[in-house]
Amino acid sequence: MPRSPEGIPRCARSRLFMRVPMEQSTDRQVTVTVRSRTTDAANDLARQVREQTTLFRFTDRLFRARTVVEIYECALDAICETLMCSRASILRFDDGGTMRFVAWRGLSDGYRAAVDGHSPWKRHDREADPIFLSDVALSKEPRQLIETIIGEGIHALAFIPLAGADELAGKFMVYYDTPRVFTDHERDLALLVARQLGFALERHAGDASARRLTALVESSDDAIIAKDLNGLITDWNPGAERLFGYRREEMLGQPVMLLIPEDRRGEEPTILERIRAGERIEHYETIRRRKDGTPVAISLTVSPIKDARGEIVGASKIARDISERQRAQEQQQLLLHEMNHRVKNVFALTSGIVNLTARSATTPAELASTVSERLATLSRAHALTMSSIAAESEPAATTLHPLIAAILAPYRAGERSRCEVRGADIPIPSTLVTSISLLLHEFATNAAKYGSLSTMDGMVEITCSKRLSEFVIVWRERGGPSPRSAGGEGFGSRLVKATASQLGRVSRVWDPLGVVIELVIERDRLEA
Repeated sequence: MPRSPEGIPRCARSRLFMRVPMEQSTDRQVTVTVRSRTTDAANDLARQVREQTTLFRFTDRLFRARTVVEIYECALDAICETLMCSRASILRFDDGGTMRFVAWRGLSDGYRAAVDGHSPWKRHDREADPIFLSDVALSKEPRQLIETIIGEGIHALAFIPLAGADELAGKFMVYYDTPRVFTDHERDLALLVARQLGFALERHAGDASARRLTALVESSDDAIIAKDLNGLITDWNPGAERLFGYRREEMLGQPVMLLIPEDRRGEEPTILERIRAGERIEHYETIRRRKDGTPVAISLTVSPIKDARGEIVGASKIARDISERQRAQEQQQLLLHEMNHRVKNVFALTSGIVNLTARSATTPAELASTVSERLATLSRAHALTMSSIAAESEPAATTLHPLIAAILAPYRAGERSRCEVRGADIPIPSTLVTSISLLLHEFATNAAKYGSLSTMDGMVEITCSKRLSEFVIVWRERGGPSPRSAGGEGFGSRLVKATASQLGRVSRVWDPLGVVIELVIERDRLEA
Protein backbone atom coordinates (compact mmCIF):
# COMPACT_ATOMS: atom_id res chain seq x y z
CA MET A 1 0.00 0.00 0.00
CA PRO A 2 1.54 3.40 -0.89
CA ARG A 3 2.63 5.38 2.06
CA SER A 4 2.92 9.07 2.69
CA PRO A 5 6.16 10.73 3.59
CA GLU A 6 5.01 10.59 7.24
CA GLY A 7 4.76 6.83 6.94
CA ILE A 8 0.99 6.76 7.10
CA PRO A 9 -0.87 4.85 4.43
CA ARG A 10 -2.36 7.23 1.95
CA CYS A 11 -5.90 5.88 2.27
CA ALA A 12 -5.74 6.07 6.06
CA ARG A 13 -4.37 9.57 5.89
CA SER A 14 -7.19 10.57 3.60
CA ARG A 15 -9.80 9.26 6.05
CA LEU A 16 -8.07 11.06 8.92
CA PHE A 17 -8.18 14.42 7.15
CA MET A 18 -11.76 13.85 6.16
CA ARG A 19 -12.78 12.96 9.75
CA VAL A 20 -11.43 16.16 11.27
CA PRO A 21 -13.79 18.52 9.40
CA MET A 22 -16.84 16.32 10.27
CA GLU A 23 -16.07 16.48 14.02
CA GLN A 24 -15.61 20.24 13.84
CA SER A 25 -19.04 20.59 12.11
CA THR A 26 -20.79 18.58 14.84
CA ASP A 27 -19.27 20.76 17.54
CA ARG A 28 -20.58 23.84 15.80
CA GLN A 29 -24.11 22.38 15.65
CA VAL A 30 -24.00 21.53 19.35
CA THR A 31 -22.81 25.03 20.12
CA VAL A 32 -25.64 26.59 18.08
CA THR A 33 -28.21 24.33 19.80
CA VAL A 34 -26.90 25.19 23.26
CA ARG A 35 -26.89 28.89 22.42
CA SER A 36 -30.44 28.67 21.08
CA ARG A 37 -31.69 26.90 24.21
CA THR A 38 -29.88 29.38 26.39
CA THR A 39 -31.50 32.23 24.49
CA ASP A 40 -34.96 30.62 24.79
CA ALA A 41 -34.45 30.08 28.51
CA ALA A 42 -33.33 33.66 28.90
CA ASN A 43 -36.34 34.88 26.93
CA ASP A 44 -38.67 32.70 29.01
CA LEU A 45 -37.10 34.01 32.17
CA ALA A 46 -37.41 37.60 30.97
CA ARG A 47 -41.05 37.00 30.00
CA GLN A 48 -41.80 35.47 33.39
CA VAL A 49 -40.12 38.36 35.16
CA ARG A 50 -42.10 40.84 33.04
CA GLU A 51 -45.38 39.04 33.72
CA GLN A 52 -44.70 38.73 37.44
CA THR A 53 -43.77 42.40 37.62
CA THR A 54 -46.90 43.39 35.70
CA LEU A 55 -49.14 41.22 37.89
CA PHE A 56 -47.52 42.50 41.07
CA ARG A 57 -47.96 46.10 39.94
CA PHE A 58 -51.57 45.31 38.94
CA THR A 59 -52.34 43.84 42.38
CA ASP A 60 -50.71 46.79 44.14
CA ARG A 61 -52.63 49.34 42.06
CA LEU A 62 -55.91 47.50 42.65
CA PHE A 63 -55.27 47.60 46.39
CA ARG A 64 -54.60 51.34 46.28
CA ALA A 65 -57.46 52.20 43.89
CA ARG A 66 -60.13 54.37 45.49
CA THR A 67 -62.49 54.77 42.54
CA VAL A 68 -63.87 52.38 39.96
CA VAL A 69 -62.20 54.46 37.22
CA GLU A 70 -58.80 53.78 38.79
CA ILE A 71 -59.64 50.06 38.86
CA TYR A 72 -60.52 50.10 35.15
CA GLU A 73 -57.34 51.97 34.20
CA CYS A 74 -54.92 49.68 36.00
CA ALA A 75 -56.82 46.62 34.71
CA LEU A 76 -56.52 47.76 31.09
CA ASP A 77 -52.80 48.36 31.59
CA ALA A 78 -52.35 44.85 32.98
CA ILE A 79 -54.44 43.23 30.24
CA CYS A 80 -52.51 44.90 27.44
CA GLU A 81 -49.09 44.16 28.99
CA THR A 82 -49.67 40.52 29.95
CA LEU A 83 -51.61 39.49 26.82
CA MET A 84 -49.49 41.53 24.40
CA CYS A 85 -52.26 43.56 22.81
CA SER A 86 -52.84 47.22 22.15
CA ARG A 87 -56.63 47.12 22.28
CA ALA A 88 -58.86 45.94 25.13
CA SER A 89 -62.16 46.76 26.84
CA ILE A 90 -64.13 46.16 30.05
CA LEU A 91 -67.91 45.73 29.98
CA ARG A 92 -70.40 45.53 32.89
CA PHE A 93 -74.06 44.63 33.19
CA ASP A 94 -76.29 47.66 33.71
CA ASP A 95 -79.41 47.70 35.90
CA GLY A 96 -81.44 46.25 33.05
CA GLY A 97 -79.08 43.29 32.60
CA THR A 98 -77.46 44.56 29.37
CA MET A 99 -73.67 44.41 28.90
CA ARG A 100 -72.27 47.91 28.37
CA PHE A 101 -68.79 49.33 27.73
CA VAL A 102 -67.37 51.02 30.82
CA ALA A 103 -63.68 51.32 29.81
CA TRP A 104 -61.67 50.69 26.63
CA ARG A 105 -58.44 51.19 24.68
CA GLY A 106 -58.09 51.65 20.91
CA LEU A 107 -61.76 51.19 19.92
CA SER A 108 -63.70 53.62 17.76
CA ASP A 109 -66.99 55.17 18.83
CA GLY A 110 -68.74 53.59 15.85
CA TYR A 111 -67.52 50.10 16.71
CA ARG A 112 -68.57 50.40 20.34
CA ALA A 113 -72.01 51.67 19.35
CA ALA A 114 -72.43 48.79 16.87
CA VAL A 115 -71.55 45.97 19.30
CA ASP A 116 -72.80 47.55 22.55
CA GLY A 117 -75.09 45.13 24.40
CA HIS A 118 -73.70 42.02 22.70
CA SER A 119 -72.68 39.27 25.13
CA PRO A 120 -72.54 35.46 25.03
CA TRP A 121 -73.66 35.32 28.69
CA LYS A 122 -76.39 36.55 31.01
CA ARG A 123 -75.91 37.94 34.49
CA HIS A 124 -76.85 34.63 36.16
CA ASP A 125 -74.21 32.66 34.16
CA ARG A 126 -71.76 32.67 37.06
CA GLU A 127 -69.86 29.59 35.76
CA ALA A 128 -69.28 31.09 32.28
CA ASP A 129 -66.18 29.84 30.40
CA PRO A 130 -63.87 32.17 28.45
CA ILE A 131 -64.19 32.25 24.67
CA PHE A 132 -61.16 32.61 22.38
CA LEU A 133 -61.63 33.33 18.64
CA SER A 134 -58.33 32.74 16.84
CA ASP A 135 -59.76 33.89 13.49
CA VAL A 136 -62.90 36.01 13.53
CA ALA A 137 -63.58 35.28 9.86
CA LEU A 138 -63.94 31.55 10.64
CA SER A 139 -66.16 32.00 13.72
CA LYS A 140 -69.84 31.07 13.88
CA GLU A 141 -70.95 34.55 14.90
CA PRO A 142 -73.60 36.28 12.75
CA ARG A 143 -72.19 37.56 9.44
CA GLN A 144 -73.09 41.19 10.17
CA LEU A 145 -71.25 41.04 13.52
CA ILE A 146 -68.19 39.44 11.86
CA GLU A 147 -68.11 42.17 9.23
CA THR A 148 -68.36 44.85 11.92
CA ILE A 149 -65.46 43.32 13.88
CA ILE A 150 -63.23 42.87 10.83
CA GLY A 151 -64.16 46.38 9.69
CA GLU A 152 -62.56 47.62 12.91
CA GLY A 153 -59.36 45.79 11.94
CA ILE A 154 -59.87 43.03 14.52
CA HIS A 155 -59.08 39.45 13.38
CA ALA A 156 -58.71 37.65 16.70
CA LEU A 157 -60.29 38.33 20.09
CA ALA A 158 -61.18 36.79 23.44
CA PHE A 159 -64.15 37.10 25.82
CA ILE A 160 -63.05 36.70 29.46
CA PRO A 161 -65.88 36.56 32.09
CA LEU A 162 -65.65 38.53 35.35
CA ALA A 163 -67.27 36.31 37.95
CA GLY A 164 -68.58 37.76 41.22
CA ALA A 165 -69.51 35.91 44.38
CA ASP A 166 -73.14 35.45 43.38
CA GLU A 167 -73.42 36.40 39.72
CA LEU A 168 -71.50 37.45 36.62
CA ALA A 169 -70.26 41.03 36.96
CA GLY A 170 -69.25 41.51 33.31
CA LYS A 171 -66.32 40.67 31.04
CA PHE A 172 -63.11 42.02 29.58
CA MET A 173 -62.05 41.61 25.96
CA VAL A 174 -58.73 41.62 24.10
CA TYR A 175 -58.37 42.35 20.37
CA TYR A 176 -55.61 41.49 17.83
CA ASP A 177 -54.94 42.83 14.35
CA THR A 178 -54.11 39.39 12.88
CA PRO A 179 -55.35 35.83 13.46
CA ARG A 180 -53.72 34.36 16.54
CA VAL A 181 -53.37 30.98 18.20
CA PHE A 182 -53.95 31.48 21.93
CA THR A 183 -51.57 29.41 24.08
CA ASP A 184 -52.57 27.70 27.30
CA HIS A 185 -50.32 30.09 29.14
CA GLU A 186 -52.16 33.10 27.70
CA ARG A 187 -55.47 31.54 28.67
CA ASP A 188 -54.24 31.07 32.25
CA LEU A 189 -52.99 34.67 32.37
CA ALA A 190 -56.32 35.98 31.12
CA LEU A 191 -58.21 34.06 33.83
CA LEU A 192 -55.78 35.25 36.50
CA VAL A 193 -56.30 38.89 35.52
CA ALA A 194 -60.07 38.33 35.39
CA ARG A 195 -60.14 36.90 38.90
CA GLN A 196 -58.18 39.84 40.27
CA LEU A 197 -60.35 42.36 38.44
CA GLY A 198 -63.61 40.66 39.48
CA PHE A 199 -62.51 40.57 43.09
CA ALA A 200 -61.51 44.26 43.01
CA LEU A 201 -64.85 45.32 41.52
CA GLU A 202 -66.76 43.29 44.08
CA ARG A 203 -64.64 44.69 46.93
CA HIS A 204 -65.20 48.23 45.69
CA ALA A 205 -68.96 47.67 45.50
CA GLY A 206 -68.91 46.11 48.96
CA ASP A 207 -66.87 48.98 50.38
CA ALA A 208 -69.21 51.54 48.82
CA SER A 209 -72.22 49.68 50.22
CA ALA A 210 -70.54 49.46 53.62
CA ARG A 211 -69.78 53.20 53.57
CA ARG A 212 -73.39 53.99 52.71
CA LEU A 213 -74.62 51.65 55.44
CA THR A 214 -72.21 53.17 57.95
CA ALA A 215 -73.39 56.67 57.04
CA LEU A 216 -77.01 55.60 57.52
CA VAL A 217 -76.25 53.99 60.88
CA GLU A 218 -74.18 56.94 62.09
CA SER A 219 -76.77 59.54 61.05
CA SER A 220 -79.83 57.61 62.26
CA ASP A 221 -81.89 59.13 65.08
CA ASP A 222 -82.73 55.59 66.18
CA ALA A 223 -80.46 53.65 68.52
CA ILE A 224 -78.73 50.89 66.52
CA ILE A 225 -76.92 48.29 68.62
CA ALA A 226 -75.16 45.05 67.68
CA LYS A 227 -74.51 42.22 70.12
CA ASP A 228 -73.10 38.70 69.96
CA LEU A 229 -74.99 35.55 70.91
CA ASN A 230 -73.81 35.93 74.50
CA GLY A 231 -75.56 39.28 74.76
CA LEU A 232 -72.36 41.36 74.74
CA ILE A 233 -72.53 44.66 72.84
CA THR A 234 -70.26 44.82 69.78
CA ASP A 235 -71.42 48.10 68.22
CA TRP A 236 -73.15 51.26 69.42
CA ASN A 237 -74.15 54.17 67.18
CA PRO A 238 -74.57 57.89 68.08
CA GLY A 239 -78.35 57.40 68.20
CA ALA A 240 -77.84 54.90 71.02
CA GLU A 241 -75.63 57.43 72.83
CA ARG A 242 -78.40 60.02 72.63
CA LEU A 243 -81.18 57.65 73.67
CA PHE A 244 -79.48 55.81 76.53
CA GLY A 245 -76.82 58.33 77.62
CA TYR A 246 -73.84 55.94 77.43
CA ARG A 247 -70.84 56.72 75.20
CA ARG A 248 -69.73 54.09 72.68
CA GLU A 249 -66.52 53.28 74.52
CA GLU A 250 -68.50 52.72 77.72
CA MET A 251 -70.76 50.09 76.15
CA LEU A 252 -68.56 48.01 73.83
CA GLY A 253 -68.07 44.60 75.43
CA GLN A 254 -70.72 45.28 78.09
CA PRO A 255 -73.79 43.03 78.53
CA VAL A 256 -76.97 44.38 77.02
CA MET A 257 -78.64 43.53 80.36
CA LEU A 258 -77.23 46.87 81.55
CA LEU A 259 -80.08 48.56 79.67
CA ILE A 260 -82.87 46.27 80.87
CA PRO A 261 -84.88 47.02 84.05
CA GLU A 262 -85.09 44.29 86.69
CA ASP A 263 -88.71 43.48 85.90
CA ARG A 264 -87.88 43.00 82.19
CA ARG A 265 -84.81 40.74 82.53
CA GLY A 266 -86.76 37.72 81.30
CA GLU A 267 -87.14 39.27 77.83
CA GLU A 268 -83.49 38.98 76.77
CA PRO A 269 -83.10 35.16 76.91
CA THR A 270 -86.30 34.82 74.89
CA ILE A 271 -85.05 37.30 72.30
CA LEU A 272 -81.68 35.52 71.97
CA GLU A 273 -83.42 32.16 71.59
CA ARG A 274 -85.56 33.48 68.76
CA ILE A 275 -82.52 35.07 67.08
CA ARG A 276 -80.57 31.78 67.22
CA ALA A 277 -83.52 30.21 65.43
CA GLY A 278 -83.13 32.79 62.65
CA GLU A 279 -86.28 34.71 63.57
CA ARG A 280 -86.69 38.47 63.13
CA ILE A 281 -88.56 40.37 65.86
CA GLU A 282 -90.65 43.28 64.57
CA HIS A 283 -91.74 46.38 66.52
CA TYR A 284 -91.67 44.92 70.00
CA GLU A 285 -92.70 47.60 72.51
CA THR A 286 -90.97 47.46 75.85
CA ILE A 287 -89.15 49.53 78.49
CA ARG A 288 -85.41 50.06 78.77
CA ARG A 289 -83.25 52.01 81.23
CA ARG A 290 -81.06 55.04 80.59
CA LYS A 291 -77.69 55.67 82.19
CA ASP A 292 -79.31 57.96 84.79
CA GLY A 293 -81.73 55.17 85.72
CA THR A 294 -84.83 56.69 84.15
CA PRO A 295 -87.05 54.35 82.10
CA VAL A 296 -87.67 54.97 78.41
CA ALA A 297 -90.41 53.41 76.30
CA ILE A 298 -89.05 52.00 73.05
CA SER A 299 -90.16 50.09 69.97
CA LEU A 300 -87.59 47.36 69.33
CA THR A 301 -86.73 45.54 66.10
CA VAL A 302 -84.20 42.70 66.35
CA SER A 303 -82.60 40.90 63.37
CA PRO A 304 -80.02 38.08 63.14
CA ILE A 305 -76.48 38.93 62.01
CA LYS A 306 -74.93 36.28 59.74
CA ASP A 307 -71.31 35.69 58.75
CA ALA A 308 -70.00 34.92 55.25
CA ARG A 309 -71.01 31.26 55.64
CA GLY A 310 -74.58 32.19 56.54
CA GLU A 311 -74.22 31.24 60.21
CA ILE A 312 -75.88 33.43 62.83
CA VAL A 313 -73.23 35.13 64.96
CA GLY A 314 -75.17 37.90 66.65
CA ALA A 315 -78.10 40.29 66.48
CA SER A 316 -78.72 43.89 65.52
CA LYS A 317 -81.23 45.94 67.47
CA ILE A 318 -82.98 49.11 66.35
CA ALA A 319 -84.59 50.94 69.26
CA ARG A 320 -86.90 53.90 68.71
CA ASP A 321 -88.01 56.20 71.51
CA ILE A 322 -91.82 56.09 71.60
CA SER A 323 -92.29 58.13 74.78
CA GLU A 324 -93.69 61.11 72.87
CA ARG A 325 -95.97 58.88 70.85
CA GLN A 326 -97.30 57.21 73.98
CA ARG A 327 -97.84 60.58 75.65
CA ALA A 328 -99.70 61.76 72.56
CA GLN A 329 -101.85 58.63 72.60
CA GLU A 330 -102.58 59.10 76.30
CA GLN A 331 -103.49 62.72 75.68
CA GLN A 332 -105.74 61.70 72.82
CA GLN A 333 -107.48 59.14 75.02
CA LEU A 334 -107.86 61.74 77.75
CA LEU A 335 -109.43 64.20 75.31
CA LEU A 336 -111.78 61.54 73.97
CA HIS A 337 -112.83 60.59 77.50
CA GLU A 338 -113.24 64.26 78.37
CA MET A 339 -115.37 64.88 75.30
CA ASN A 340 -117.54 61.88 76.12
CA HIS A 341 -117.82 63.01 79.73
CA ARG A 342 -118.71 66.58 78.81
CA VAL A 343 -121.31 65.51 76.24
CA LYS A 344 -122.98 63.36 78.88
CA ASN A 345 -122.85 66.27 81.30
CA VAL A 346 -124.50 68.57 78.77
CA PHE A 347 -127.41 66.15 78.40
CA ALA A 348 -127.65 65.76 82.20
CA LEU A 349 -127.53 69.53 82.75
CA THR A 350 -130.11 70.16 80.06
CA SER A 351 -132.42 67.63 81.68
CA GLY A 352 -131.84 69.22 85.09
CA ILE A 353 -132.52 72.74 83.77
CA VAL A 354 -135.76 71.59 82.17
CA ASN A 355 -136.91 69.83 85.38
CA LEU A 356 -136.01 72.76 87.64
CA THR A 357 -137.65 75.29 85.32
CA ALA A 358 -140.78 73.19 84.98
CA ARG A 359 -141.40 73.43 88.74
CA SER A 360 -141.73 77.23 88.62
CA ALA A 361 -143.02 77.85 85.08
CA THR A 362 -146.74 78.55 84.77
CA THR A 363 -147.11 78.20 80.99
CA PRO A 364 -145.36 76.23 78.23
CA ALA A 365 -144.22 79.52 76.70
CA GLU A 366 -142.63 80.61 79.95
CA LEU A 367 -140.97 77.20 80.25
CA ALA A 368 -139.57 77.39 76.71
CA SER A 369 -138.32 80.95 77.17
CA THR A 370 -136.62 80.25 80.51
CA VAL A 371 -135.03 76.99 79.30
CA SER A 372 -133.71 78.71 76.14
CA GLU A 373 -132.26 81.56 78.18
CA ARG A 374 -130.53 79.19 80.61
CA LEU A 375 -129.15 77.01 77.78
CA ALA A 376 -127.73 80.14 76.13
CA THR A 377 -126.10 81.13 79.43
CA LEU A 378 -124.73 77.60 79.78
CA SER A 379 -123.27 77.87 76.27
CA ARG A 380 -121.50 81.13 77.16
CA ALA A 381 -120.08 79.59 80.32
CA HIS A 382 -118.96 76.52 78.39
CA ALA A 383 -117.04 78.75 75.95
CA LEU A 384 -114.88 79.90 78.86
CA THR A 385 -113.41 76.39 79.09
CA MET A 386 -111.96 76.67 75.59
CA SER A 387 -108.20 77.14 75.49
CA SER A 388 -107.07 80.70 74.90
CA ILE A 389 -104.69 79.30 72.30
CA ALA A 390 -107.65 78.27 70.17
CA ALA A 391 -109.19 81.73 70.35
CA GLU A 392 -109.12 83.85 67.20
CA SER A 393 -107.80 86.80 69.20
CA GLU A 394 -106.16 87.41 72.57
CA PRO A 395 -108.87 86.99 75.25
CA ALA A 396 -109.69 89.95 77.44
CA ALA A 397 -108.21 89.84 80.93
CA THR A 398 -110.62 88.42 83.51
CA THR A 399 -110.74 88.11 87.27
CA LEU A 400 -111.85 85.21 89.39
CA HIS A 401 -115.26 86.49 90.62
CA PRO A 402 -116.74 87.24 87.16
CA LEU A 403 -115.43 83.91 85.93
CA ILE A 404 -117.25 82.08 88.76
CA ALA A 405 -120.44 84.09 88.13
CA ALA A 406 -120.41 83.25 84.41
CA ILE A 407 -119.99 79.52 85.06
CA LEU A 408 -122.81 79.40 87.68
CA ALA A 409 -125.21 81.72 85.81
CA PRO A 410 -127.15 78.84 84.16
CA TYR A 411 -128.19 77.54 87.59
CA ARG A 412 -130.07 80.66 88.76
CA ALA A 413 -133.53 80.10 90.27
CA GLY A 414 -135.47 82.71 88.34
CA GLU A 415 -133.98 86.05 89.32
CA ARG A 416 -132.34 84.62 92.42
CA SER A 417 -128.69 83.75 92.24
CA ARG A 418 -127.79 80.39 93.67
CA CYS A 419 -124.21 81.17 94.54
CA GLU A 420 -122.45 83.54 96.90
CA VAL A 421 -118.86 84.54 96.16
CA ARG A 422 -116.84 86.17 98.95
CA GLY A 423 -113.24 87.10 99.52
CA ALA A 424 -110.35 88.19 97.36
CA ASP A 425 -110.83 88.73 93.64
CA ILE A 426 -107.63 88.29 91.68
CA PRO A 427 -106.70 88.52 87.98
CA ILE A 428 -106.53 85.16 86.17
CA PRO A 429 -103.69 84.72 83.66
CA SER A 430 -104.91 83.64 80.23
CA THR A 431 -102.84 80.45 80.56
CA LEU A 432 -104.92 79.41 83.62
CA VAL A 433 -108.42 80.37 82.43
CA THR A 434 -108.99 76.97 80.84
CA SER A 435 -107.83 74.93 83.85
CA ILE A 436 -109.77 76.96 86.47
CA SER A 437 -112.89 77.05 84.26
CA LEU A 438 -112.76 73.29 83.76
CA LEU A 439 -112.58 72.69 87.50
CA LEU A 440 -115.38 75.13 88.39
CA HIS A 441 -117.52 73.78 85.57
CA GLU A 442 -116.95 70.22 86.85
CA PHE A 443 -117.88 71.26 90.41
CA ALA A 444 -121.07 72.94 89.14
CA THR A 445 -122.00 69.99 86.97
CA ASN A 446 -121.69 67.54 89.87
CA ALA A 447 -123.69 69.91 92.09
CA ALA A 448 -126.44 70.10 89.45
CA LYS A 449 -126.57 66.30 89.10
CA TYR A 450 -126.09 65.15 92.68
CA GLY A 451 -125.65 68.13 95.02
CA SER A 452 -127.15 71.43 96.08
CA LEU A 453 -127.87 72.72 92.56
CA SER A 454 -130.16 69.75 91.91
CA THR A 455 -132.82 71.31 94.18
CA MET A 456 -134.59 74.67 93.99
CA ASP A 457 -133.40 75.77 97.43
CA GLY A 458 -129.81 74.62 97.16
CA MET A 459 -126.90 77.08 97.27
CA VAL A 460 -123.16 77.19 96.67
CA GLU A 461 -120.94 79.37 98.87
CA ILE A 462 -117.53 80.15 97.41
CA THR A 463 -114.81 81.77 99.52
CA CYS A 464 -111.56 83.05 97.96
CA SER A 465 -108.56 83.86 100.14
CA LYS A 466 -104.79 84.30 100.09
CA ARG A 467 -102.79 82.05 102.37
CA LEU A 468 -99.01 82.39 102.53
CA SER A 469 -97.73 81.33 99.09
CA GLU A 470 -101.09 79.92 98.02
CA PHE A 471 -104.50 81.08 96.85
CA VAL A 472 -107.41 79.01 98.17
CA ILE A 473 -110.90 78.58 96.71
CA VAL A 474 -113.37 76.81 99.05
CA TRP A 475 -116.58 75.48 97.45
CA ARG A 476 -119.39 74.70 99.99
CA GLU A 477 -122.74 73.27 99.00
CA ARG A 478 -125.82 73.89 101.18
CA GLY A 479 -129.49 72.90 100.95
CA GLY A 480 -129.09 69.91 98.71
CA PRO A 481 -129.68 66.21 99.26
CA SER A 482 -127.60 64.41 101.86
CA PRO A 483 -124.05 64.24 100.50
CA ARG A 484 -122.51 60.85 99.89
CA SER A 485 -119.15 59.68 98.59
CA ALA A 486 -119.17 58.04 95.18
CA GLY A 487 -118.49 54.32 95.29
CA GLY A 488 -115.64 54.50 92.74
CA GLU A 489 -113.53 57.05 90.92
CA GLY A 490 -115.06 58.01 87.58
CA PHE A 491 -113.54 59.94 84.73
CA GLY A 492 -114.83 63.22 86.18
CA SER A 493 -112.88 62.65 89.39
CA ARG A 494 -109.75 61.74 87.44
CA LEU A 495 -110.17 64.84 85.27
CA VAL A 496 -110.43 67.01 88.38
CA LYS A 497 -107.28 65.50 89.89
CA ALA A 498 -105.29 65.80 86.65
CA THR A 499 -106.33 69.43 86.10
CA ALA A 500 -105.82 70.43 89.74
CA SER A 501 -102.30 68.98 89.70
CA GLN A 502 -101.41 71.58 87.07
CA LEU A 503 -102.40 74.34 89.52
CA GLY A 504 -101.66 72.88 92.94
CA ARG A 505 -103.96 70.38 94.67
CA VAL A 506 -107.59 69.63 95.42
CA SER A 507 -109.39 67.93 98.32
CA ARG A 508 -113.04 66.96 98.93
CA VAL A 509 -114.91 66.46 102.23
CA TRP A 510 -118.50 65.18 102.61
CA ASP A 511 -119.79 67.49 105.37
CA PRO A 512 -123.27 66.68 106.78
CA LEU A 513 -124.58 69.97 105.34
CA GLY A 514 -123.07 69.39 101.92
CA VAL A 515 -119.85 68.61 100.11
CA VAL A 516 -116.86 70.91 100.72
CA ILE A 517 -114.15 71.20 98.05
CA GLU A 518 -110.86 73.02 98.63
CA LEU A 519 -108.86 74.03 95.56
CA VAL A 520 -105.35 75.28 96.34
CA ILE A 521 -103.52 77.23 93.62
CA GLU A 522 -99.83 77.97 94.01
CA ARG A 523 -99.24 81.73 93.93
CA ASP A 524 -96.33 81.51 91.49
CA ARG A 525 -98.70 79.89 88.97
CA LEU A 526 -100.97 82.95 89.18
CA GLU A 527 -98.01 85.24 88.53
CA ALA A 528 -96.82 83.32 85.43
